[in-house]
Amino acid sequence: MRNQSPLTNGRHAARRHPVPGHPARRHLARRRPGRRLLAATGLVAAACTAAAAGLAAAGPTTAAAAQPVLPVGYSFAAGFAAGVAFPQLPPPGANHSGCRPGRAHPYPVVLVHGTFENGNDNWRAAAPLLANHGYCVFTFSYGGLVPSDPVQATGAIAASARQLAAFVGKVLAATGAAKVDLVGHSQGGMMPRYYIRFLGGAAHVAKLVALAPSNYGTTVDGLGTLSGTLGPLSPLDLVFAVGCRACAQQEPGSAFLARLNARPTVPGIRYTVIESTGDEVVTPYTNAFLPAAANVTDITLQQQCARDHSDHLEISYDPVALADVLNALDPAHPVQVPCLTVLPVTGPPGPVPSF
Repeated sequence: MRNQSPLTNGRHAARRHPVPGHPARRHLARRRPGRRLLAATGLVAAACTAAAAGLAAAGPTTAAAAQPVLPVGYSFAAGFAAGVAFPQLPPPGANHSGCRPGRAHPYPVVLVHGTFENGNDNWRAAAPLLANHGYCVFTFSYGGLVPSDPVQATGAIAASARQLAAFVGKVLAATGAAKVDLVGHSQGGMMPRYYIRFLGGAAHVAKLVALAPSNYGTTVDGLGTLSGTLGPLSPLDLVFAVGCRACAQQEPGSAFLARLNARPTVPGIRYTVIESTGDEVVTPYTNAFLPAAANVTDITLQQQCARDHSDHLEISYDPVALADVLNALDPAHPVQVPCLTVLPVTGPPGPVPSF
């Protein structure tokens, strides 16, 4: 058994495995908005039965030499099942405290999960893929009622950003790196912007790469809009306020988003947003994108590959999206972005070419 890493998540440590949050279901079939929200919430919450944890200790090595090539699975459904089975473990390739960034990739990558998810079940594809490409990869869980709670990222977003700040500090101290790159999904693609702008993160972050981030909120197929119309008496608002502060703060027009988006980006940091037209959680899907700027790149997956039907869950496993992540992190050495059929939840039905 490996020694516990000094970079532990909350009060418990872990080792390997995990990614997003929802069980498999059919998004191409038309459903009433209420049923879609209930299905989406139930699936995400179920996926969050994994408790992400610390960093597996290892002797100091550069990332490229640290590990053999790890298998990468591109199906959310399969990754979800594996994450639920081993909720105490981080994803393969992540949280090796002995990892030291090499010259090719001088900044460690911190993966930031989404609402109702955790650092394990959101990243079972991205973590091993990044490790295979020579990155030091770290992930953690934040925003839960307690550090060991399998359901995370429901608390106030500003408090979650402070947890991110603390974790980044630990990663920098452990690796000796000057900065980190952040890769986030959903809330995890938006919340780091608060850390960057308000908590001093601009001095410690080189790039933010966001998969389906809730930058301008979500109506969740119109139910968020209904909630806003009903005002403080809305049952949805009451549920959000009591059980999920982060949910209420991600509604379009919330005071939190208004403050954050008064200045969407910070000079000196490179922002990349990767989104799918099939996103059923961040709605409309264009709410993910940041305003045009010299340091912003907004990518719509279907403009690269019309065969990609990724949804909000599958996008963090989607090989098309993950190739974009690699290119955003290292634009000087781009990989070939594949174009293949990617289904909601279950991912590619056939083999995925290496990249």
